[in-house]
Amino acid sequence: MTATLWGTPDEAKPLSPSIKKLLGKLLNASAENVAHPLEDEIQIQPSQINPDDLADLKKIVGDQFVTTEKRHRLRRSRGKSYPDLLDMRSGKELDSPDAVVAPGTEQEVLEILKLCSKKKIAVVPFGGGTSVVGGVNPLRGKFSALISLDLLRFNQLEDVDSLSMEATLGAGLSGPHAEILLENYGMQLGHYPQSFPYASIGGYAATRSSGQSSAGYGRFDEMVRGLTIVTPQGINHVGHNAPKSAAGPDLRGLFLGSEGVFGIITKVRVQVHKIPECKRYEAFSFKDFHSGVAAIRQAVQTGTGPTVIRLSDEMESSVNLTSTDSIGESDSKQKGCLCLTMYEGTSEHASSRHEETRNLLLSLGGKSLGENPVRQWEQGRFGAPVLRDGLLDNGAVCETLETATDWSNVISLKKAVTKAIGDRLANTGTPVLIMCHVSHIYDGGCSLYFTIIAGQSEDNPEEQWWNTKKAVCRAIVANGGTISHHHAVGADHREYLPHEIGDTNISLLRAIKNHLDPVGILNPAKLI
Repeated sequence: MTATLWGTPDEAKPLSPSIKKLLGKLLNASAENVAHPLEDEIQIQPSQINPDDLADLKKIVGDQFVTTEKRHRLRRSRGKSYPDLLDMRSGKELDSPDAVVAPGTEQEVLEILKLCSKKKIAVVPFGGGTSVVGGVNPLRGKFSALISLDLLRFNQLEDVDSLSMEATLGAGLSGPHAEILLENYGMQLGHYPQSFPYASIGGYAATRSSGQSSAGYGRFDEMVRGLTIVTPQGINHVGHNAPKSAAGPDLRGLFLGSEGVFGIITKVRVQVHKIPECKRYEAFSFKDFHSGVAAIRQAVQTGTGPTVIRLSDEMESSVNLTSTDSIGESDSKQKGCLCLTMYEGTSEHASSRHEETRNLLLSLGGKSLGENPVRQWEQGRFGAPVLRDGLLDNGAVCETLETATDWSNVISLKKAVTKAIGDRLANTGTPVLIMCHVSHIYDGGCSLYFTIIAGQSEDNPEEQWWNTKKAVCRAIVANGGTISHHHAVGADHREYLPHEIGDTNISLLRAIKNHLDPVGILNPAKLI
């Protein structure tokens, strides 16, 4: 993978004339003075690791699984957020892991953590590298050296229980690789975050990921039956010997969403389900966002059961953001807000859920648009992040952020976040395109997912975005939203977590951290 890109050169998509027109004429974005460094032109700090410590790491995992080569260190220097991609293009010398280590067993992970605790070397776990909140960035703090602990060798389907519908997956498996292995048993996870082509099973668990089919299959943390975690104190297994248990607190919650600060997740036991026999699709249009939100709220609270239900606001619908091949090419006949629904299961089950949802949405003001918009979205849904490379090449700010709230607060929170984004970017002299959709729904509320496109500040695009991000985070905290629904906390949201869970609970998390990782080597400066 090329370090300066979100995706690979093979995945690159040239921007359509409609997008380029949108950028230039409406947002004043310019491709002039945009840097396009090649990978070997990016400078990183020289490795600081002691040669004796490096030799000790090689004794644990073998020479071939330890490297200080620049290309390996560079690709683990940043995640995939807009600021990360800007850093790669900035021309400045980047902080970077001093070495990359790839253990193959839990015992090797334990020996690495004990060695690094003794030598005071920071350890950042690495899976797919798709964090957009600074979760994999090498923030070494007080430590003189830092390694990236790559989990790519934990890539096995350990076992499948076809009767209980459970499977144990290695944390280093990518989403597609896991699905391919499960397919041999007629099973699937059905977990599809937008980073699906690269994101890993361990990353799903460490960030409490939520996939695009969450309405049907739930969030990833709801799928997890148990985990294997390695801390400097030992190898630990959490979970119960039954589907549900009242045997004390559920310790899975300590590690789901812990982002590697408590331990290294090496295996995850998950609930799986049969590959669906049938899929059904239908898109609808609502006159405005308010009526669309009211309709999908009733759909989830009635229990009609779509596998996917997604509502775009007026701006996102008009820009046609759900179709990566025709973004910016709006249909003049299509007004209002686009709602996509999809149904999976047996032919009878999918048909009955489709019919019930359809009748409800139509009764609440929805107009059927047929199945084509949903099929277009399904075919191109993982291509949107790759467009960020072309947008940056053309001088655009391009970033996403998300939150969640109760149904009673959705319209108010959306308004507050939109205002914070618009006001802050307007102060930098650029018009801004702010789009939003609801993509994960629950009985009590939903997520709000924002996409922001604007023109980059010529003077300091990094400062332009960070000031905007801070304004948005403050607006979310002040208006009753969660600081993250599924992107996690990482480094970017860390200062806002106490506002959400309270100082006492932060102290509790610190106490757990101090017990499991007394030297503090695990992913410093993340989460807490």
